[in-house]
Amino acid sequence: MAKTDMVHEQIETIDALIAHYVAGSLPGPARVLVRSHLQMKPDNRSLVSSLELLAGEALESTSQAAIADRDRRLAAIFSSAPPASESHVSKPPVRAPFPPALRDLLGFEVEDVPWRRRLPGLREYSFEMEGCEVSLMWIRPGRALPAHTHKGMELILILDGAFNDERGHFGPGDISIADETVEHRPVAEKDRPCIAFAVSDGPVKLTGSLRQMIGDLIG
Repeated sequence: MAKTDMVHEQIETIDALIAHYVAGSLPGPARVLVRSHLQMKPDNRSLVSSLELLAGEALESTSQAAIADRDRRLAAIFSSAPPASESHVSKPPVRAPFPPALRDLLGFEVEDVPWRRRLPGLREYSFEMEGCEVSLMWIRPGRALPAHTHKGMELILILDGAFNDERGHFGPGDISIADETVEHRPVAEKDRPCIAFAVSDGPVKLTGSLRQMIGDLIG
């Protein structure tokens, strides 16, 4: 799988991920994941606005340079259709499993997902996009995923339900960020299934003892 901009710089925190989002350096599916997060949880919208303001101020302070063939370029800009809005500040938080950005990417709602059984208690719908593996996951309540680490970057947005791993609790709207430095064994909470949207640019590597691995695989 081709490497993407998602791993060109280390992304270890949500703030760093959002900074990459504002800078436009994330691949398409990762941008959708972050936009969906912002639609589900408004807390980080102020950070986005602040980063966009700083970027605008930096652009204004940049010395001007003459544009070659200025009149033709301006005519082309003003004659083109306006781009689709990607505003993420004015939209209210979304509490349904699929936020608008994710629904726009997929073209369907949660009840129409063409799930495929991957393991007992684990269903998945996956496809490739811009060098990334993109997937929806449905995890049975109480189901533990096999212990693993990563050969690239993995972003997981929790849409409904929750899971816990060695790092803590991840509920609706939360993003899990994992790479080769993270070894974890996510376990869905017992009260309801966990539905998640994942974007990764490298395969997983199973870890743990043989006995644990076999137990996790058979569910």
